[in-house]
Amino acid sequence: MISTALFIKIILIIAVFSISLLVAMYSTYAERKVAAFMQDRLGPNRAGPFGILQPLADGLKMFMKEEIIPDVSNKFLFILGPSLTMLTACMTSAVIPWGKGLTINGVFYPLQAADVNIGILYIFGVVSIGVYGIMIGGWASNNKYSLLGALRASSQMISYEIAMGLAIIALIMINGTLSVSEIAANQTGWHWNVMYQPLGLLIFIICAFAETNRAPFDLPECETELVGGYHTEYSSMKLGFYLFAEYINMFISSTVIATLYFGGYNMPFIGRFVHAPNWLSILGTGFLFAKIFFFIFFFMWVRWTIPRFRYDQLMNLGWKVLIPLSIINIFLTGMVMWWMGKIG
Repeated sequence: MISTALFIKIILIIAVFSISLLVAMYSTYAERKVAAFMQDRLGPNRAGPFGILQPLADGLKMFMKEEIIPDVSNKFLFILGPSLTMLTACMTSAVIPWGKGLTINGVFYPLQAADVNIGILYIFGVVSIGVYGIMIGGWASNNKYSLLGALRASSQMISYEIAMGLAIIALIMINGTLSVSEIAANQTGWHWNVMYQPLGLLIFIICAFAETNRAPFDLPECETELVGGYHTEYSSMKLGFYLFAEYINMFISSTVIATLYFGGYNMPFIGRFVHAPNWLSILGTGFLFAKIFFFIFFFMWVRWTIPRFRYDQLMNLGWKVLIPLSIINIFLTGMVMWWMGKIG
């Protein structure tokens, strides 16, 4: 039984890793198509039917480009930066419950790589390590523009992690657990956390845009001010790692939003029509991915709709608006729970 469980875990880990890479790869295609739709143009349409082979062409181009490492750079750290960024982006999905689980030969196997009771702390810990990949890459390049971009990125991500963490505290107060699987399981039916934490959701989504360096918070790689940001000196697939990690982070951020606030794999009313546990689990996983794809589209929609912030506006929003709002949200959540008799 132990060997079978280990085999199932290995398959799940490989599947999640592969899906993360596949979604990130085709998010680049979706990004161009969404932008083209909003700007009344075609987008990629040459590589394959409807341009669906464009991500493969982009990947091949990245691998075939000349590999350049500046002579004045710290070569070890120059390589470590994008590698660390890519690694942390892929590690975050380990605690996400992708479904209720499957029963095979009478044995239940959860659709989660690691069901740890401090899953939220794990997510925040791994995301925090991702800052080092950007900072190391910018510093190791020995380029002032790269260093400025890295400083912008690290200060932005650290600032918005505080507000994001405070927004999650109110969610933890309601659910009484740090386990991501338990939070997802608590949202059966229409008991989604967004109903109880709309302000927390708003704060979390804004912080997610800043954490993933997506417009209108893409100040770390603002071409008009910093040439190319923290990855100015990078070429070939090391540059591809930085760009790819951004799309993986967008996928994981969408997954976390869907899991923590929008019920995860839970589907209202579906239990009335489907009774087989395995089919319920498979449909729940499909429902979760439908939510994830909606939020990925939302990330792209915002990017091509809202103009970029100034950097002082970005930091003021984080420190003077979102952090106070998060503290107020915690206070209001505690007051409501006390009034309802859920805490003494």
